[in-house]
Amino acid sequence: MKALSISILTLLSTLPAVAETIVIMGSDTIGAKLAVQLAESFRNKMDAHASQVAFEISSEGTATALASIFEGKTDIGMASRAPNKKEKAQAKAHGVDLRAITVAHDAIAIIVNEANPIESISLEELEMIYSGDVADWSAISPAHNGQISAYTRNTASGTYSILQEVAMSSRNYGENTQKMAGNEHIAAEVSKNPNGIGYVGLAYIHTPGVKVIPIGATKATDPDYPLRRHLKFLIDGNRRLNQMANDFIGFTLSPEGQQIVRNVNFVPVY
Repeated sequence: MKALSISILTLLSTLPAVAETIVIMGSDTIGAKLAVQLAESFRNKMDAHASQVAFEISSEGTATALASIFEGKTDIGMASRAPNKKEKAQAKAHGVDLRAITVAHDAIAIIVNEANPIESISLEELEMIYSGDVADWSAISPAHNGQISAYTRNTASGTYSILQEVAMSSRNYGENTQKMAGNEHIAAEVSKNPNGIGYVGLAYIHTPGVKVIPIGATKATDPDYPLRRHLKFLIDGNRRLNQMANDFIGFTLSPEGQQIVRNVNFVPVY
């Protein structure tokens, strides 16, 4: 899979110094929109203070954040799920003091094409769809028929893992599910396919041509919604962050940074 890589550079003609680089790797849910906008605003802020900063942002999934931290390849990891037992053991084996900083709240929204008359779905129905137990919409709703196109994330994705655990009783995804590189790809496919269904973070629910459906009676923004989650930055507590990376985390948690969280349609931490 081709990595989503974004480089943002500040070049000040009056200062010959090389820009300090912050490497951020991991979750597409965070990296594709939120991290990019935070980085751009932070870059502008540093520019006003005559400081140079560059960002390397790679968004391939939460699992890649953890692997990169273990290997010392990133300053900040991005995670849309908590580390599992295996990953915690790996962190210990690598001498990593894995620390998580919640930077936003989110929910995994279920989306269908706007032409689909379905108004809600249950966790049991999601399990049947994504495990491959049912293949036609008529098994879910008498108001709609046609072969279901179920779009999912890749196995490195934290979103993929949460849906599998919470909505699928940890069953394997069906052979006919279609893996997409990121949230935007899923939303784009569902918007074009009247029989499509997918799941995305809240930052991606306003894609034209899709609609969000509740799980039972709960909406994605309700406190008791079953697919709520926290979005986190991960760092190695045993590795000293460079000052610019530390300042970027502080900026993310500042009122200005949390307003960006809100603007992207995630829920701020305060």
